Amino acid sequence: MSSTAPAPGGTIAAGSADIVETAKAPRQLGPSPKMAIGFLAPALILLVAWVIYPIVYSIWRSLFGSNDSDFVGLSNYGAIFTDSSTLTTIRNNIIWVVVAPLVVTTLGLIFAVMTERIRWATAFKLILFMPMAVSLLAAGVVFRLVYEQDPDKGVANAIITTVHDAFASSAGFPGARPRENDQAPAALQGGAVVTKGATTLVPLVGINPQTLASAAQAGQPPADGGTVWLDVVRGGGGAVNQIDPQEKALAGLTVEALSGGKVVATATTADDGTYHFPGLTKGSYSVRLPADNFKAPFGGLTWLGPTLITPAIIGAYIWVWAGFAMVLISAGLAGIPRDALEAARIDGATEWQVFRRITVPLLSPVLLVVFVTMIINVLKVFDLVFIIAPGSVQPQANVIALEMWRVSFGGGGNQGLGSALAIFLLILVLPFMFFNIRRFRRDEG
Repeated sequence: MSSTAPAPGGTIAAGSADIVETAKAPRQLGPSPKMAIGFLAPALILLVAWVIYPIVYSIWRSLFGSNDSDFVGLSNYGAIFTDSSTLTTIRNNIIWVVVAPLVVTTLGLIFAVMTERIRWATAFKLILFMPMAVSLLAAGVVFRLVYEQDPDKGVANAIITTVHDAFASSAGFPGARPRENDQAPAALQGGAVVTKGATTLVPLVGINPQTLASAAQAGQPPADGGTVWLDVVRGGGGAVNQIDPQEKALAGLTVEALSGGKVVATATTADDGTYHFPGLTKGSYSVRLPADNFKAPFGGLTWLGPTLITPAIIGAYIWVWAGFAMVLISAGLAGIPRDALEAARIDGATEWQVFRRITVPLLSPVLLVVFVTMIINVLKVFDLVFIIAPGSVQPQANVIALEMWRVSFGGGGNQGLGSALAIFLLILVLPFMFFNIRRFRRDEG
């Protein structure tokens, strides 16, 4: 066996059988730079053609007016903050940024935590995530129908009217009125129907008989009351101001007995239109049907009106994206150490304390990513606003992306202002994109 020993001068002498390895240049791992450039070139070309060039051209075009030869400088950017319609879009975008991401992230967190406690968690997550499979265009069409004013067509108002009618009666006969002549026993006074004397018969007209097809026939008045009915015979005929066999009763109306202008008794008409005042002393009274009897039934909310259009569209957006947030937060929740949760429970912490002091802090990176992603999405929202908002209220529901399209291609014909709006929108999105990129790099490091 050969051995080596230090030689004079600090070198190592090797035996005849030893092999001295010389330092070699490190070998390069992976493909060569030329091959990497070859694979990246198509993506770089598309990036330049679809992103870089449009941005540069939009900046250049925003310096011109509706005619690309009319140089206006920064006037288009000034118009963004001076035009009333554009200021409305900025206000609406602020509402979107404040409300939608916060609600989506909160609901996603609640759903993610709650699905851990139910047996059919996978099915529940699938149902909540299913709207993501629907395009925003299709979702807008669906919610345009959901928000229909007519409760027979719109699901939202059908639910609201059902709940309302369970606690407050909405029965009414809008348009009902007494005949307008000297022989009529009643007259309109401030929207209410008041009898002219002590009569207890209150014949009304102004109602389509077809709407009362299922109503009972008017009954004869009791001794201590009277009858309210539709004094119209379908097909003609019958005696005026008298109860005929074919005439229909008006049920559910409030009737008041008046003496000296004061209400002394109240009753409600039965199915046959009759009413009575038990215990009312004899005397001269007039009868009044309050104006509330003749108001239109509660038909729900005007979702597509100028007041509620923006919250209605935000509701549709939340329906689409809440499942997406839930899936991301559920993935983060699966990575939380269970030991920390169990230790807190063993130490006597309530579920709310575990959620607030352990679960939420550990999920904060995921919640922040979801929240920032939603902000970027709502800044670019276009489809839902364009589809759900009727043309008459689009100015009240307008957002920057829709205004950019409208002034450029939707009849405005001012691509200079549209380009300025596009650059303004890009400037709003860039800080949140850089924030996400920095966070991803920090997490990778």
